[in-house]
Amino acid sequence: MSTILIVDDNIMGRETLEDLLDGQGYILAFAADGPEALRQATALTPDMILLDVMMPGMDGFEVCQRLRADPYLAEVPVIMITALDDDNSRLRGIEVGADDFIAKPFKRTELRARVRTILRLNRYHNLLSERAALQQAHADLLLSYDATIEGWVYALDLRDKETEGHSLRVTEMTVRLAQVAGIVDPELTHVRRGALLHDVGKLGIPDAILLKPGALTEEEWVIMRRHPQYAYDMLAPIPFLRPALDIPFCHHEKWDGSGYPRGLVGEEIPLAARLFAVTDVWDALRSDRPYRAGWSVEKVVDHIRAQAGTHFDPQAVEVFLQAMGFAA
Repeated sequence: MSTILIVDDNIMGRETLEDLLDGQGYILAFAADGPEALRQATALTPDMILLDVMMPGMDGFEVCQRLRADPYLAEVPVIMITALDDDNSRLRGIEVGADDFIAKPFKRTELRARVRTILRLNRYHNLLSERAALQQAHADLLLSYDATIEGWVYALDLRDKETEGHSLRVTEMTVRLAQVAGIVDPELTHVRRGALLHDVGKLGIPDAILLKPGALTEEEWVIMRRHPQYAYDMLAPIPFLRPALDIPFCHHEKWDGSGYPRGLVGEEIPLAARLFAVTDVWDALRSDRPYRAGWSVEKVVDHIRAQAGTHFDPQAVEVFLQAMGFAA
C-alpha cells in the first residue's frame, strides 16, 4: 500500500485532497508547512508527496529542492499543486525537481489519474533499481568466489614450487579447447573453475609424499591417487562449486578405463575432464622438472597422438591439435 504525504498550509486544501484520495487504497499523511513536511518525509519516506507551492515561510519550491538534496528522499515523486499557472512557475518547479505540476482548480479524475500513473511508474523504477542492485550484488559475489578459488590455487603453488604456474596455464588452454569443442557459458565458467581447482585435492596429501624428490613407492602412490577423491570431498558440499567437479574428480581417468579413482571408460568420463587430461599432460611434459628437461613441442605432440584411444579420448586429441594449430 502506497503512502502519500499531503503538504498544504490551508486545512481546506488538505481536506480536499484527503476527500479525493480517501478510499483509493492509499495511506495518507499530512503536513501544514515546509519544515513539518521535511520532518514527515524523513520519518515516513513516502511513495509520493503532493506539495502546495504557496506556503508562508518555506514555500513548495524550497521544500522540493531540499527533498532532492536528501539522498534518502531524492527519488520520491513530487507533484506540485498550485494556483500559479504560468510558464515561469512550471519551469521553476521542474528545475527544483518536481515530477508533475497540477494547477488549481483541478479536476478530481485528472488528479487521481496522475497520482496512479506516477506511483505505477515509480514502482516500476524501484523494481528495476532493485533488480540492478541484485544483479550487481550477484556479480560481486561471483568475483569474490573466483578470487577465493585463485587464492587456493596460489596456496598450492606456494606449497609445490615444482609446478608453479601450472594451474593457470592449463586453465587457459582448457578453456580454449572447450570453446573449440562448442562449450559455452555457463558450462564454460564451470570448466574454468574446475581446471583451476584440478589439484586442490593435493592439499590432503602429506608433504613427505607430495614434495618427495625421488620416485614414489607403491604405498605412496596409493595415497597420492586419493587426491581426486579428496577434491570431491572438499568441493561437493559447496553448491557453488559442485558444477565444477568434473575436472578435479575425473582428470586422471583414462579413455581405456585404466585411470583412477573410478576406472571410468570412454564417454563415462565427463567431456571437460577428457579435454583437460590432454592439456594437463601437454603442460607437464613441456615443463622442466628437477629430474628431466621439458620435452620439445614435436615430441609432446607425437606422444599425445600416440596415446589417443588409450589415455586420451581421440576426439579430445583432435580438438587439442586443432586448437593448438597442429592439426594435419
